[in-house]
Amino acid sequence: MNRHYYISDNLDDLETVEQELAQSGISMEQMHVLSDQDAELKDHRLHQVPSMMKQDVVHWGKIGLLIGVALAVLVLLTGYLSGWTQSAAGWIPVLFLAAVLLGFSLWEGSFVGLQRPSGDVRRFEPSLHAGQHVFFVDVKPDQEPLLDMVVRSHPRLEIAGFGSAMPSWLVSVEHAWNRFRHMM
Repeated sequence: MNRHYYISDNLDDLETVEQELAQSGISMEQMHVLSDQDAELKDHRLHQVPSMMKQDVVHWGKIGLLIGVALAVLVLLTGYLSGWTQSAAGWIPVLFLAAVLLGFSLWEGSFVGLQRPSGDVRRFEPSLHAGQHVFFVDVKPDQEPLLDMVVRSHPRLEIAGFGSAMPSWLVSVEHAWNRFRHMM
C-alpha cells in the first residue's frame, strides 16, 4: 500500500472527497484527516486521525522494547554465568528481574513517545499551524487510478507527498472492528 498526502484549507471539500472515495470502493479506514482544529472536525463527518496516532508512542515503544530485551538478556546471561541460578532460589528472581526490566523499558519508551509528536505531525507542522488540514489516503496499487480520478476533480487539494502506509492487515483489522462496533 502507498500513502498519498494532500493539504486543503476546506473541510467541506475534504468531506466530499472522502464520500467520493468511499463510493469508489476505498474504505474509510484508509482515509484520515490530520488537523489542529479538532472542534471544526467534529462538525464534519470526517475520519480524523486518532489522538494516539498524533503521538510517537509506537516508535518510542519499539525503542523501549529493544532496550528492555537487551537488558533482560543481559540479566539472564549474568544470572546464568555468575551462578546465581544455582542457588536455592533458582531462576525465579532472575526471570522476575528480567521481566520487570523489559516491562519498565517498554513503558518508559512509550511514555517518552507520548510526549512527542509523530513523524506526520512534525512533517506537516507549518501547514497545520497555518490552519490547513492534511488529508492522507492509504491505497493499494489497483486503487491508485480511483484516487487520481477523484483528486483531479478537486482543484483545492494540494499534493503534499507520499509515504509508507499502514500495513494492509492492520487496515483490515480496523475495518472489521468498525463493522463489529456498528453492529453492536
